Amino acid sequence: MNDLLTPNSDTFASNPAEAAQEIRNYTLNFGPQHPAAHGVLRLILEMDGEVVRRCDPHIGLLHRGTEKLAESKPFNQSIPYMDRLDYCSMMCNEHAYVLAIENLLGVQAPERAQWIRTMFDEITRILNHLMWLGSNGLDLGAMAVFLYAFREREELMDTYEAVSGARMHAAYYRPGGVYRDLPDVMPKYKESPWRKGQKLKRFNEAREGSLLDYLEQFTKDFPGRVDEYETLLTGNRIWKQRTVGIGVVTPEQAKAWGMSGAMLRGSGIEWDLRKKQPYAKYAEVDFDIPVGVNGDCYDRYLVRVAEMRQSNRIIAQCVQWLKANPGPVMLNNYKVSPPSRGEMKHSMEALIHHFKLFSEGYCVPAGETYAAVEAPKGEFGCYLVSDGANKPFRVHLRAPGFAHLSSMDDITKGHMLSDVVAMIGTYDIVFGEVDR
Repeated sequence: MNDLLTPNSDTFASNPAEAAQEIRNYTLNFGPQHPAAHGVLRLILEMDGEVVRRCDPHIGLLHRGTEKLAESKPFNQSIPYMDRLDYCSMMCNEHAYVLAIENLLGVQAPERAQWIRTMFDEITRILNHLMWLGSNGLDLGAMAVFLYAFREREELMDTYEAVSGARMHAAYYRPGGVYRDLPDVMPKYKESPWRKGQKLKRFNEAREGSLLDYLEQFTKDFPGRVDEYETLLTGNRIWKQRTVGIGVVTPEQAKAWGMSGAMLRGSGIEWDLRKKQPYAKYAEVDFDIPVGVNGDCYDRYLVRVAEMRQSNRIIAQCVQWLKANPGPVMLNNYKVSPPSRGEMKHSMEALIHHFKLFSEGYCVPAGETYAAVEAPKGEFGCYLVSDGANKPFRVHLRAPGFAHLSSMDDITKGHMLSDVVAMIGTYDIVFGEVDR
């Protein structure tokens, strides 16, 4: 009987040569994904048949050196670099860096600016989760979701463009507030071969008023759009077969690997910096923290979908407050705040001040600080050290994607090769913040 179970037994062999072969694990190169684009992930997998025994992630050769670049420039010139780390969480990255500078300067943004930051942090969260939902669905074979997700992404990207002039790399948050107040007019679609007549009118219906009017309408429509995503995926048996019980992260593992965001909350740990260590105006808005039960890919999907609904609630509250409370959006402090465009056109002193501020920057008192925000992927923190000069002495960024990717070996063991795709998706990794 034992002979029948011996791997080298003739029972399992079709010929003598095969009988003499030793059965052993083999190494598989998985990837690289995204070659030479925004990051390179190469997984070296040790496989026992189709079962993963070891996973060694390599993050490629596209090291950006963001932290060292930031140390070579005045404080305010590095804000655009933050957009380019996790480029699906642009303004959230800016928020952490700007908060760190404000901590060292001992200043606080005006109240209206803090409400605007809270609102755009949540807009950014929805943008990130929509990109994750569409791309993760595409990875696992649900192609339609990707097309659906970009409807709302385009609508929210228009709000980025309306306040900053850019659709992705906004550089909208500034030490002391935000670049400018919210516009009173939303850009409208122009007639084209693809949009004309009644179709054009329908696309521009929500754009007749201000940015706040536009967002108010968005918050009314968005829950129904999320329902559509859930109709496509939540009860879909193929989606559940690919995600339920896959990539289970226990609460102990999540804490041991330093996970945060949906990766941590999907394992049932109710930790969210917006609640536990409130910043901006999160202490004044009402929202819930979604948590999972089983800690698998499906739970993390449910958490992210629920987070989009909660973000929508927060945006609606911010819109109501901002409509009722006008005020300044930048400190009236000429050490950190540039003069207005109107002043620059009539005052030589204002023009010189603007030039000096953006070329030389400002000196920040010596000291160190750590500022963290609840970015869409988890805790994004900025550790900043100043020696009293106009440039940071040290910048170190705490990126959630780096900690999550580090756990890949531990989490993927024992899974099938096809499950690795689901795991890469559920991590929601963007390499700009990993290979920084």
